[in-house]
Order: sequence, then C-alpha cells, then structure tokens
Amino acid sequence: MPGGRLTQQERQQIAVGLADGLAYAEIARRLERPTSTVTREVMRNGGPTGYRADLAQRATQQRTQRRRQAAPRGAQELPQPYGRDAEAVRDYQETLTTVFMTSGLPKMMARVLGCLYTTDSGTLTASELAQRLQVSPASISKAIAFLEGLDLVRRERDERRRERYVVDDDLWYQSMIRSARSNDKFIETARQGTGILGRGTPAAARLENAARFLDFVSEALIRAAEQGREVLYTRTDTDTPSPGTAVQ
Repeated sequence: MPGGRLTQQERQQIAVGLADGLAYAEIARRLERPTSTVTREVMRNGGPTGYRADLAQRATQQRTQRRRQAAPRGAQELPQPYGRDAEAVRDYQETLTTVFMTSGLPKMMARVLGCLYTTDSGTLTASELAQRLQVSPASISKAIAFLEGLDLVRRERDERRRERYVVDDDLWYQSMIRSARSNDKFIETARQGTGILGRGTPAAARLENAARFLDFVSEALIRAAEQGREVLYTRTDTDTPSPGTAVQ
C-alpha cells in the first residue's frame, strides 16, 4: 500500500467520511491516499454501511498475525518471476480483488479471480488456490462453480489428469456476450406485458420503451464484442522478459 498501512486515526477519518456521505475519492483526497486504498479498506471491512474503524483496525491486526503464522520465516521474501516485488504483487492482488467486489462479485469469488489473474499461466489447481488464499478446498469449489456460471473461469485437465481452473483472453468475450444476452428474457417478458396492459397505456409504454432500449444496447454490445474480439489476442511488439529478468 503506497505510503504504508492505514493508521487507526486514518480509519477513524474514513468512518467519519462515510457517515457524512462522502465518496471514496473525496475521503482518499483528504487522507492523501489512493482511492483504491480507501475502497479496498471499506469493502473488506463491512462495506460503506457496516464499516467501523475499531473493528477494521482489529481485523487488520488479526490478518497480519494469521499471515505470519501461516508462512514460515522468510517465505514472504521468496523470489518472484520477472524480478517482481512480492509485497507489491500481494497488495496489487488485493486491489484487483476489491475492483471485482465493487463490480458485484462476492468476496471469495473475487479473491479467486484476482489470484488467477495475477499468475502468468492464468491457471491453478484447487489445491494451489487453497494454499495461496489460505482457505478450504470447499470454498474454492464453491467459488469456481459461481465463476463458471458467469463464464469468468473455465476448467481443463492437464497432462496429469488434474483439474485446473483457467482465465484466458476469450473469457472476456464470452462473458460480454452472456451479459448482453441476459437481457433477452426481460425484453421478451416486457413485450408480453404490453399486450396484457393495453398498447398505448402508460404502463405498457414504459415496458415497451425499456424493452426497446435494452434490445438496442444488447445488440450494440454484441456487435462491439465481435468487432473487438481480436484486441484480446493482440500482442505488443516489445520482447517479453524472461522470468528471471528484473523489470525496470
């Protein structure tokens, strides 16, 4: 976290800001912190309506203690591929997890997706995920089933017949198409309502307008996804560094 960990006084200022109805960006500006820092802090400690500074401080201390107990001495300093800073990677993964949570994913599902996206291979087994996130295999299984239903993760078998969970470029396309098509049922139902409520009536007009709007947006999204699909496979002209190379 840039500038070090949040202090108890800063957490109290966050609580006051939330009580005053301030946006995360405004609270962050007053603290001279990144907005992502405040967002992550609030989302992992009860959300905007349940955040309490004292509980957040205690929870952070407990998480730090559990992390130290879970990892042998020196394990946090294990070398990272491409010369990455291990602590910076952990903090970034937490930030990415928070972004997924603010977009609507439950916490465990967001953590699994954040973990997968911060691996170079984009694939991990259930045991690897459980070990990295320090959770039970049952939690991983439940999270994967949820993410699969949203087309955000897919399964495959490796050469050892182990089941692996994968995030790849095409999943963004599949997820976008699924999201666009999710409006189809409402569009169909809304148009059924116009006949029942009587064409030209205010209620029927409201439903018809909503159906037309969603139909237009859905088709536009699908066209954009089809046209932009190749962007997902674009590679830059710069050479990819080797895993042991330090990134400048």
